[in-house]
Amino acid sequence: MSDTQTQPTDIAAATQQAEILAQALPFLRRYAGATVVVKYGGHAMGEEHLARQFGNDIALLKQVGINPVVVHGGGPQINAMLKRLAIQSTFIDGLRVTDAAMVEVVEMVLAGTVNKYVAGLITQAGALAVGICGKDGGMIRARKLQRTKIDPGSHIEQALDLGFVGEPIGVDVRVIHALTGGGLVPVIAPVGVGEDGQTYNINADTVAAAVAGALNATRLLMLTDVPGVLDKNKKLIPSLTLAEVEERIADGTITGGMIPKVENCVEAVRQGVKGAVILDGRVPHACLLELFTEAGPGTLIKR
Repeated sequence: MSDTQTQPTDIAAATQQAEILAQALPFLRRYAGATVVVKYGGHAMGEEHLARQFGNDIALLKQVGINPVVVHGGGPQINAMLKRLAIQSTFIDGLRVTDAAMVEVVEMVLAGTVNKYVAGLITQAGALAVGICGKDGGMIRARKLQRTKIDPGSHIEQALDLGFVGEPIGVDVRVIHALTGGGLVPVIAPVGVGEDGQTYNINADTVAAAVAGALNATRLLMLTDVPGVLDKNKKLIPSLTLAEVEERIADGTITGGMIPKVENCVEAVRQGVKGAVILDGRVPHACLLELFTEAGPGTLIKR
């Protein structure tokens, strides 16, 4: 205690802080030594104070004995660079068609500017973060993504050519273990490499799920710009089993862009992740609220 007299308001604030720490202690024990994969979306980087807060939260996780692994996106940042370079983007079913010229820009933005920015946020907050991409050490092995679509006129199934858009076929976790074992926080850009050395642009949610599954992570946190999975009355669904996810997709509760996000979570859980959570990255301290309180702010998907 300082030599100066403590004011009642100071005591009240200190007592509240002590109560918060006491309530968090069981959760700190639960996740001690655990691996938590966090997908940090490009849209969540838009506000500087939230970005700094994210860096602080990831640094805190590392400092209390959790092993966070961050996988980031960067769609808005890629769009901005393509606009500056006067390169036109085309999307099919939410996936960016990526030709040879565009894949160079995608790699430059994701593995360069955005990757180092996110790693810098965490390092500035007091943990040592290292930015890498899926090509480093052959970490994320990929192949060309195969998609088909029914032609509305002929009703014939047609193959879609998305260019150098890929999907992961394997994750070599040795690089990640080397970093986490050395006290570092890996920050991974979702760029993979094919058997022929070709670079592939991969959806960040898909990479996060694959990395979480390969690491047998305790939690996968998907930070997005919506509260989580909503029911038909637009109310948050706190948790879903794998069977319930299938039911909610079939009855039209889960639609649009939420379907692939949920399916990635399901795949991660099937690979051994204890639970995957879709939550709003715009909520202050979203990761801490999810891990260290009973009333997590998102939707937990579990077996």
